[in-house]
Amino acid sequence: MPHFTVVPVEDNHISNYDSLEGINWVDYRDTGQGLRDHNDTVSSDGHGHHKENSPFLNSADTANGNDYYDKNLALFEEELDIRPKVSSLLNRLVNYTNITQGAKEHEEAESAEGSKKKIPKAPSMGTLMGVYLPCLQNIFGVILFLRMTWIVGTAGIMQSLLIVLICCCCTMLTAISMSAIATNGVVPAGGAYFMISRSLGPEFGGAVGLCFYLGTTFAAAMYILGAIEILLKYIVPQAAIFHSSDVNDMDSAMLNNMRVYGTLFLSFMAVVVFVGVKYVNKFASLFLACVIISILSIYAGAIKSIFDPPEFPICMLGNRTLSRDLFDICAKTVVENNVTVASKLWENFCSTANMTMETCDEYFTHNNVTEIQGIPGLARGIIRDNLWASYMEKGEILEKPGLPSEDVHGSLSNLYLYVSSDIATSFTVLVGIFFPSVTDFSSVVLFGACLEGVVLRDKFGDAVKKTLVVGTLSWPSPWVIVIGSFFSTCGAGLQSLTGAPRLLQAIAKDNIIPFLRVFGHGKANGEPTWALLLTGLIAELGILIASLDMVAPILSMFFLMCYLFVNLACAVQTLLRTPNWRPRFKYYHWALSFLGMSLCLALMFISSWYYALVAMVIAGMIYKYIEYQGPQLLVLLKLDEDLHVKYPRLLTFASQLKAGKGLTIVGSVIQGNYLETFGEAQASEQAIKNMMEIEKVKGFCQVIVANKVRDGIAHLIQSCGLGGMKHNTVVMGWPYGWRQSEDPRAWKTFINTIRCTTAAHLALMVPKNVSFYPSNHERFTEGHVDVWWIVHDGGMLMLLPFLLKQHKVWRKCKMRIFTVAQMDDNSIQMKKDLAMFLYQLRIEAEVEVVEMHNSDISAYTYERTLMMEQRSQMLRQMRLSSAERDREAQLVKDRHSLIRMGSLYSDEEEEVVESIPEKIQMTWTKDKYDAERKNRHNAPQNFRELISIKPDQSNVRRMHTAVKLNEVIVNRSHDAKLVLLNMPGPPRNSDGDENCILDEFTQL
Repeated sequence: MPHFTVVPVEDNHISNYDSLEGINWVDYRDTGQGLRDHNDTVSSDGHGHHKENSPFLNSADTANGNDYYDKNLALFEEELDIRPKVSSLLNRLVNYTNITQGAKEHEEAESAEGSKKKIPKAPSMGTLMGVYLPCLQNIFGVILFLRMTWIVGTAGIMQSLLIVLICCCCTMLTAISMSAIATNGVVPAGGAYFMISRSLGPEFGGAVGLCFYLGTTFAAAMYILGAIEILLKYIVPQAAIFHSSDVNDMDSAMLNNMRVYGTLFLSFMAVVVFVGVKYVNKFASLFLACVIISILSIYAGAIKSIFDPPEFPICMLGNRTLSRDLFDICAKTVVENNVTVASKLWENFCSTANMTMETCDEYFTHNNVTEIQGIPGLARGIIRDNLWASYMEKGEILEKPGLPSEDVHGSLSNLYLYVSSDIATSFTVLVGIFFPSVTDFSSVVLFGACLEGVVLRDKFGDAVKKTLVVGTLSWPSPWVIVIGSFFSTCGAGLQSLTGAPRLLQAIAKDNIIPFLRVFGHGKANGEPTWALLLTGLIAELGILIASLDMVAPILSMFFLMCYLFVNLACAVQTLLRTPNWRPRFKYYHWALSFLGMSLCLALMFISSWYYALVAMVIAGMIYKYIEYQGPQLLVLLKLDEDLHVKYPRLLTFASQLKAGKGLTIVGSVIQGNYLETFGEAQASEQAIKNMMEIEKVKGFCQVIVANKVRDGIAHLIQSCGLGGMKHNTVVMGWPYGWRQSEDPRAWKTFINTIRCTTAAHLALMVPKNVSFYPSNHERFTEGHVDVWWIVHDGGMLMLLPFLLKQHKVWRKCKMRIFTVAQMDDNSIQMKKDLAMFLYQLRIEAEVEVVEMHNSDISAYTYERTLMMEQRSQMLRQMRLSSAERDREAQLVKDRHSLIRMGSLYSDEEEEVVESIPEKIQMTWTKDKYDAERKNRHNAPQNFRELISIKPDQSNVRRMHTAVKLNEVIVNRSHDAKLVLLNMPGPPRNSDGDENCILDEFTQL
């Protein structure tokens, strides 16, 4: 029966998988009665991951040792300050709060004296105020107020309804898929990124998270541009800084004004967010009230238009729409003091006030000026005229079909007098602009039934005296919509600038993309300062575009890509029926998710095929990059005398653990001189590559030639990999036979490797009985994978069976999780808490709580500890002098005949036992003679000390723990296919000899 022991050493590269288990958000240390000792602290990286300041486990002082003292867990007592008992952890794991990362009110700094830590309060805004209403503010926002009437007038009511239907179907299907993912496990705040990454892995989560982040960031730019457009066109047009000298080219000056004011608004909003989120939250209700009042005023105005439509006359020249802000009276001539004189309109088209026709525009001469009602109202039947589309090219003049017009061309210099289209329009363009604000069907019908078609197509309200078009319908005044929409867009921009940095900070703290790691840091209260800075810079790119119609398709691409990944993830998990896919939401189907994914993909290419390609390339690169940032393995192999892999099942384990994903580095060490053995190194590398190909392990091979095997292993641990493709986990075989050996070479390399991985902050997995490990061609149709969760290890024990069960060999095995309860633990409550915790993670496993009652230390335990310490004392005496070491080694050889170790590695160059020559030629001096006589005199005394030695009580307790745990594990897990358990950390005393304890613990 193969089993694994794990030395968990915290490392940033594994944090994203720890998050999968949902346990890295909790302060899990046992606090007794709620108080903490100032010595009981662990340095943290700010995200719940402790880091060791030393490569060895720190021994607590006597006081702290008493706090953690437990006879049945004495084997782990040196490390309980950083690896707490499960009993002190489970209650907090079950009841952890879903706190938003980076919020000050959720992150309390600890004082230097280690004062009591405050429990963070959960957000109190609730579903209505915290989720539903802010979403309404974003949906009924800038697109509804500034572009919805234009979309209805251009596409017509029928195609506008089709646009709304397609976008609503896309979001509805995505909402169904997201509901399934959200109920697949308990996840904290963080939006789509946390739901995907914690449920389906970091590859999907990272791609979705960054797409969602970029979409939210560009949304902030879009809202700010909308606010500037309202300010400069409808509130204070006089505030414009730049003015164009060419009346036919006013757009360039407007774009520059948008850039300047947009940058100022963005800077101001960024400062507000930097000062504190609480100020944004204080004004959120006000901004939301503005949205609601504005929408209500539109419906009130529509109802009023049935019997009393507002007066907004439209001046038409022939069938062309005139810009009303350039003249006051819609007529060619006016009567003043009984005299007919030229109107302002005449002067604009004829460039003179004289009543002569020679200089007049030809179209002006041949067509009459008429006036029509801009808002006929609901009762006039205007809806029939607005049913069908009226797409236009850039610069094309707005015309009303049905009005008489002479087909003559006018002067190009007078185009500024007409209302014209500023961009070329089509169905696909309108889809891209509309998608960020998926409104309801009623607004489409309402606008089409109340407003004249030329007014609907007038994007900026030039035909109604520069009045916001949707404002012409509102009651009691257009200013209700103007002011309400301005504050609404400002509020939505602030919310986007608040949410986007926190999303980036969450991604950076998970460390799935190493170069984003700096954005995980912030102020002392947790505010994401650096993430806010990057968000502001990216939003500034959108501001520099300066066009709402060009920014909206960009964020549509990122949102659609995010929705596409959500639907894809749901469909794939449903079809593959993966063990971790068990959502409580049952009203979903893979076909619906696939339809939603196809619809998202179609909308992307419908809106803009080149934007779609760019967004897909970005998301794909993120996915593949994160895929190679997964658990990277360094597998240390031992070669036999023929340079063949001695334990190929280690590669089998790596293959099943990785499931063809991520990076695997296979390393080995050959002892010797490189100049002499480089040929053997090449042959070894080729042999390892052949075995990797057989076992289907993707990765690289590296063979090191070193004078000492120990140094070679250290070099592999330090130097393997490149940049972000470095390993974060080391796999090595168990050293067999050290129980029978008296040679320290048998275990020193193994212990030294543990110390090296600890110093490098890497995780270590040590398979034992690996020869019995199943091959990739075997299939277990039944059986159990047992997890013995003795102390908390950052989630490593939970992660291993999860990864292994993705492979077809272990897919049908069931999990059993055992934990150890002490005398003062409530085993019944522990079992309930563990079952609830596993339910929240959607892990199907049998739960067993094993009660470890205090028992007397057996004679076997005492004898094993005594033998261990006598052996250590003997080895220390053997190091007194070279001559004595030679004699003692010869005695050991004569008595036991050295056993050739079958460990993974052994430092055969260290403590070398040289054969004693038959004749020893020595040159004696007086000092040497006296030293030799003294050593001979002390030999009996040393032997008497060795016989009278008494074992240390700490070692006795540790040996007792090893023996008792071994008995319990063998009794409960003798029929398991695989056993996973915690391995104690490296001994704090580098000169000690505690390998017997470790071996006793793992004799399964």
